[in-house]
Amino acid sequence: MKYLKRLLVVIFVIYLLPTFATAGWWAIQDRPARWSEARWSSAQILPQPGENEEAAIYVFSAATGGMKGAVASHAWIVTKDKGADSYTRYDKVGWGSPIRRNHRPADAFWYSNTPQLVAAITGVEAELLIPKVEGAIAAYPYAEPGGYTIFPGPNSNTFVAYVLRTVPEIGAVLPPHAVGRDYLPHGEFVHLDADGRDLHVTLRGLFGFSAGARSGIEVHFLGLVAGLDLANPGIKVPALGRIGL
Repeated sequence: MKYLKRLLVVIFVIYLLPTFATAGWWAIQDRPARWSEARWSSAQILPQPGENEEAAIYVFSAATGGMKGAVASHAWIVTKDKGADSYTRYDKVGWGSPIRRNHRPADAFWYSNTPQLVAAITGVEAELLIPKVEGAIAAYPYAEPGGYTIFPGPNSNTFVAYVLRTVPEIGAVLPPHAVGRDYLPHGEFVHLDADGRDLHVTLRGLFGFSAGARSGIEVHFLGLVAGLDLANPGIKVPALGRIGL
């Protein structure tokens, strides 16, 4: 019983306390009451696509709407072929076509929340990786209608995380508040990334851990992520995100 109490205290301090604190702060903010009242226009993060002929790949994440936004974000992928005069944006959503193309501007606000640029690759490297990204998107196993569950997954973050694991050359991991990112397709319990540099062990994205060059050290509890970022030294805090050191 003593050890159980200690475990519960650890869970409360590491996972629940920051989650409750973030939810309290979020609740007092002035936010759109409905999706129709939210801002969905470009946040002016990306340059105009015609300004540079280089190929590009971008990964974005932004807090979602309602009280979910206190603890969860939505991620998407953007590509631009060499010489193209437009971006192509890919999202996994719970309405309409599960994998949507260009339903919002590439760097748009999400429910009025400013997107965070998680990864950016340009030039020859992006040119070589875009076919791999498109192949991973085409192979995503939950791309058909009905292939979406808000929690624990598969959801929008499951989709982007799948692409990042399939194309590890992008070198990115979604932020700790990307709930659903650790859900592995086909009920997998263990997954080693294609380059062997990150290991993921999970019980349907609810409980587990990740360790490796990109993930650092992470422990997952009910979709919440705590851990250490070793590549870019920092702390991963549930609901709040990554704090650099």
